[in-house]
Amino acid sequence: MNRNSKILALKYRPQTFNQLIGQKVITETIINSIKLNKVPNAYLFTGIRGIGKTTVARIVAKSLNCLNGIENICKDNLCDNCDAITNSSHIDVLEIDAASKTGVDDVRDLIEFSRYGPTSAKYKIFIIDEVHMLSKQAFNALLKTLEEPPEYLKFIFATTEIKKIPITVVSRCQRFDLSRIKSIELLEYLKKIKDKEKGNVSDDALKLIVKISEGSVRDALSLLDRALLSLESNEELNLNVAQKIFGYFDKSQLIDLFELILKGEENKVVEIYRKIYDQGVEPKVFINDFLELVYYFKNINSLNLESTNFSLNDEEFSKIKKISSNIESETLLLFWQLTLRTLEELDIVSDQNLSIEMFLIRLMYLKSLKINDYLSVDKDKIKSLENNKEDENIENEIKSETINQIKNVAQEKKVKLEIEKEIKNEDKSSINTFNQLLDVCTKKKEIKLKYELENNVNLVRFENNRIEISFNDNLDKNFVKDLSLKLFEWTGVRWIITFSKLKGDLSIKDKEKNKKVELLNKAKKTQLYKSVIEKFPDADLIEIDSSKKN
Repeated sequence: MNRNSKILALKYRPQTFNQLIGQKVITETIINSIKLNKVPNAYLFTGIRGIGKTTVARIVAKSLNCLNGIENICKDNLCDNCDAITNSSHIDVLEIDAASKTGVDDVRDLIEFSRYGPTSAKYKIFIIDEVHMLSKQAFNALLKTLEEPPEYLKFIFATTEIKKIPITVVSRCQRFDLSRIKSIELLEYLKKIKDKEKGNVSDDALKLIVKISEGSVRDALSLLDRALLSLESNEELNLNVAQKIFGYFDKSQLIDLFELILKGEENKVVEIYRKIYDQGVEPKVFINDFLELVYYFKNINSLNLESTNFSLNDEEFSKIKKISSNIESETLLLFWQLTLRTLEELDIVSDQNLSIEMFLIRLMYLKSLKINDYLSVDKDKIKSLENNKEDENIENEIKSETINQIKNVAQEKKVKLEIEKEIKNEDKSSINTFNQLLDVCTKKKEIKLKYELENNVNLVRFENNRIEISFNDNLDKNFVKDLSLKLFEWTGVRWIITFSKLKGDLSIKDKEKNKKVELLNKAKKTQLYKSVIEKFPDADLIEIDSSKKN
């Protein structure tokens, strides 16, 4: 490796365990095993990209083969072995990219080569990077040698996909899971590199780099390298410049936008978003940052500034904490669900920018729905729903009421007008109970609607052209719209359908299941059943035909 390389990720690649950051426990374990001469047959390093898997593999190879021993391993004046391993030219330390040598023949060649002892080092070492790329046959060919290699042979594997490696291979290795580098530790590391490179970079810009890198040292150094190359002499890389370079925007703008959404300031919300979009921010980047902000608003009281991974500064953190005290958790859960759905929609729309604008407008509209009668939920009902904190279905309730009803308001009105014309001369049905509703569904051959009512609906209340229900996750998204239209068609009266936080009665299907279980349990207590079991111990009662009577 060229130690004078201008690429920071290579120039500052750790050469000894002391230079590694964020992997203290792992390095201490490896060093102790070498000192005690308890070196495993194979090491397996796993973790995300850019946290030092291959780097640790090379350091282990040097630690095993250094002419000065592990106690006095080379730091500056490298011995012949350490120098050759550093430059990837040691004859006894072979680095293999498993992505390009995946076949069983490649592994057989490797095994054949392992029959010969080391030439100039203590150990012959095979470093296999991205080992999960090996084929199944290649892994099988490696098993025997991996379990009982010659004393002079050591394997070091590195992978980002530990689940793709057969368990038979993993069990023959000493596994080490390298962790993401903590934000504070990575920030301090970047400050040292910045000072060595004499780069004029602000702490806020470095924090942004730390956030984008997501705990990867290589990513962080690559971003810093890119930022430094974009600067003119004597120019400072501040947060604003860094945001432009990396395509990120000021989080304070997003917090202001969020606050305006809560206030229902539609024009101002759209205006701020358009300014953000004009800065070159991609819609998916915006929506992901919006998701992150919703998370902070929901959990700000359980977080500290460090745990936000430098996404927020002190002022932004305090502002979110202040605003969040006036927002209900149900509202934030609703925002989270709709934001996730919008993220999916971005892949199917041609103009993602317009989709984001409509998403922001929908958020304001949905927010306002919680305090009016648009969803056919009166104020007393809303109050009772908000006071009942034990129900875990608030998220599904709000999502269904809004997304499944609101999106189709205009279309529903149009359909209703057409229906009104068609039913003028038809006889109207009288529906006063839930069972009568099921009978009408059967009579009108509305099989799908009857299925939903019997299987996925729990009745809470049925009275005065008003149905109050709870439901399970299998309920069709168009159920409320379909039922409302059919009830109006059948009765000539507009019905109000609301979702309740109460669990309600069991569904018809669940009642039938419970009845069946009750009959089976009752039958198993009879003398006849006991007599049959005595003669046929393997027999079991699985069903009772309750339609037949003795």
